[in-house]
Amino acid sequence: MKLSHLKQITTYLQNFTKISAIHRVSDTIVKIVFDKSDEIYFEMRRSDSAIFKCPSYARSKIYNAPFDVILSKRFNRANILYIELVDNDKILRIKTSVASAYKEEISYLQIEFTGKYTNIIILDEEELVLEALRHVDLFSSFREVRVGQKLLCVPQAPFVAKEYPLEDVEAFLYAQYNKEQEQKLSSLKKQKISFLSKKLRKLEKLFASLEKEESLMDEALKLQHYGNLVLSNIHTIKAYAKVFDLNDYDGTLVTIELLKEYSTPAMMANSLFSRSKKAKQKAKHLHLEKESLSSKIEHIQLFIHTVQEAPDASKIELLFPKRVQSKKVKVNESLETFFIEGYKIGLGKNEKGNIELLQNARAKDVWIHMKDIPSAHVIITTDKQNIPMHVIEAAARLCVDFTTIAKDKYLVDYTPRREVTIQSGANVLYNKYKTIEVDTR
Repeated sequence: MKLSHLKQITTYLQNFTKISAIHRVSDTIVKIVFDKSDEIYFEMRRSDSAIFKCPSYARSKIYNAPFDVILSKRFNRANILYIELVDNDKILRIKTSVASAYKEEISYLQIEFTGKYTNIIILDEEELVLEALRHVDLFSSFREVRVGQKLLCVPQAPFVAKEYPLEDVEAFLYAQYNKEQEQKLSSLKKQKISFLSKKLRKLEKLFASLEKEESLMDEALKLQHYGNLVLSNIHTIKAYAKVFDLNDYDGTLVTIELLKEYSTPAMMANSLFSRSKKAKQKAKHLHLEKESLSSKIEHIQLFIHTVQEAPDASKIELLFPKRVQSKKVKVNESLETFFIEGYKIGLGKNEKGNIELLQNARAKDVWIHMKDIPSAHVIITTDKQNIPMHVIEAAARLCVDFTTIAKDKYLVDYTPRREVTIQSGANVLYNKYKTIEVDTR
């Protein structure tokens, strides 16, 4: 961020008198609500920091680290005493006070746009570090950022920064968001679509390699016939023979090849009968394998379309939540899991996944389904708390996105799981529901 821009943004921020709310919306983005309604976001990526405004930014999860706890405690509903740049450098300092029943609590929110040392540091009245987005030790920098320590000043830059006047600071903040989002969105889409396309190609190759039912049945009948021939000629076959010729019932010569050597002709016949049985079972269940692969291919195709149509990077981050690495956790191939502001969203990829969702959901969980249209089932895990309407709307959009690629207006029903009665499979009856509209155009 240019120092000239930061100076002008600081002047803009000096018009505000109160911090109404403050919290992280992603690992590196902090949202500050000034004077009840002005939402400003501080992107604190190292060497790529920025300040921006946007209509809304989806909260990826609820953060409860010590930094977040103290951030909320010290600055939620805090009065702003002053906002300034420290030593006319890229360090924005906001001094605040929170009046309690006992005393007034003074705090400093120091937002540093200093390249690889970009940070947000919370200081008390004595300017001691209470917490920081990033802790810095003496091995990394002479300026240690550690809880309980006095924060040293940053040396002034040995040059005079150029001035870049802004006509409209607020328009600049919105433009910063759009510019950053366009670059991030393009990169994310390319990365995620490449990942999904690789999975799609693998599934399509697997589907194409499936044997045909007629071929499997022909193979089963042939192997059964060969087994009977072996039993009919048991006295002529040598032990441990892997390839041998026999006369068929019509006098034609037949060459029989076994997978391995056997000590007796009876064992040879049993191996042929066993292979015949496996081929029959495979032919019998082939349609199930085809249905499973088809549903997986369709789901990936819908997933790719959803990524292609994602309006912003936050939607893609929602679609690809960070997974906790654990050898004990088995990935369920019938379900997709998302997180919206900390709420767990389960989505059935196919009928099996829909059934599993319905069976495992608790009474107070919220069930979502497209109205009068076969669709993916969606469950929001509530944990006995009221769910914000925008979370339900986002989950309803996922329900539509993973059901159809057609752009239109759709009605989506939602109701507590206890109001849903399973009829058969994933077919249900439900009442006491509410309906919202999802417009994908």
